[in-house]
Amino acid sequence: MQGAVVNKIKSKIAHGKFGEVYFVSSFPQYDVEYVTKLLAIFEHEGLISRIAKGVYVKARKTRFGVLYPSAFELVTEIAKRDKAVIIPTGATAANRLGFSTQVPMNTSFLTTGSGRKLSLGNRTVTLKHGAPRNFAFRGKLMQELVQALRGIGENNITQEDERQIAKLLAETPEKNTIEHDLLLAPVWMRQIIKRNIKGQDNEQMDRLLNR
Repeated sequence: MQGAVVNKIKSKIAHGKFGEVYFVSSFPQYDVEYVTKLLAIFEHEGLISRIAKGVYVKARKTRFGVLYPSAFELVTEIAKRDKAVIIPTGATAANRLGFSTQVPMNTSFLTTGSGRKLSLGNRTVTLKHGAPRNFAFRGKLMQELVQALRGIGENNITQEDERQIAKLLAETPEKNTIEHDLLLAPVWMRQIIKRNIKGQDNEQMDRLLNR
């Protein structure tokens, strides 16, 4: 019986896609302690890589070392499992939105789920449980933009950053949610965002600028 269980779990992992994340709870039909031991054995065999306590990923082994999926792909998979929402923060958000071309070695996200740290070789991914107000935005761009600008800092915003804000808002205007979301942003961000909004209708623009 145990041999059959080993083969079933091993086969599922072996046929899984690159970047697949596995938890002990990924195999609910089997005993938790037994699955925990099996995943540790499969890690030792090189089938999966451990990235946090009880969390494994199917990574690629290359002659240059272990190749992991992107941090965003990993946390997206974990968020699905946790039925959680995630938002990149700081330098991670700034890089995703094009304010910086430098990919941070240590990436960070807010989550409505459990906080945890993932170790991807020499990189760290931090998931921090965030306050509900961070997830009150209705538009996806605005919630990331606020986190990016917070990471850059009020006194460090350049003309180039403002041009990038205008570009982002033009590409993803979020006309149906921008009025609501602006009120959730700090006052200094609100002012910067307002002066870089283009393409809104005149009536909506008047309302935004007079708030």
